[in-house]
Amino acid sequence: ASVQEPGNLRFDVLQSVEDPTRFTLVEAYVNEVAAAAHKETAHYLAWRDAVADWMASPRQGLRYDGLYLK
Repeated sequence: ASVQEPGNLRFDVLQSVEDPTRFTLVEAYVNEVAAAAHKETAHYLAWRDAVADWMASPRQGLRYDGLYLK
């Protein structure tokens, strides 16, 4: 559902080659407003609550500027 949201540029799920139990989600939005709106959607809130017990450590959000997005 995230890729269908207005302002979403991409949503990637990456799995570590060294440790297949580690995943990274990479999301890109056109601006901060679109990124913040994503965190208010029903599907995001449901996902956040559903995976909370799966996390070995608290989720960490990192912000980057897109230099080259296809």
